[in-house]
Amino acid sequence: MRYQDRIVIDPTVRSGKPCIKGTRITVYDILEYLAGGMTEDEILRDFPSLQRDDIRAALEFAAARERKLAASTSG
Repeated sequence: MRYQDRIVIDPTVRSGKPCIKGTRITVYDILEYLAGGMTEDEILRDFPSLQRDDIRAALEFAAARERKLAASTSG
């Protein structure tokens, strides 16, 4: 799975924040739920339009952004 297949950035949806494709749920939303202690199962129960791979894509997207940021500041 590639996160690019599940996450889109559309300036007309949630002000261009990265969202799960076909939803208005942002990567940030998912990360906040996880950081707040929700399990994947709880998130999936609360948001039936999500799939487990969407949550993993959000984590992969965040990790890729962090790698990019670290690379740009290590120079």
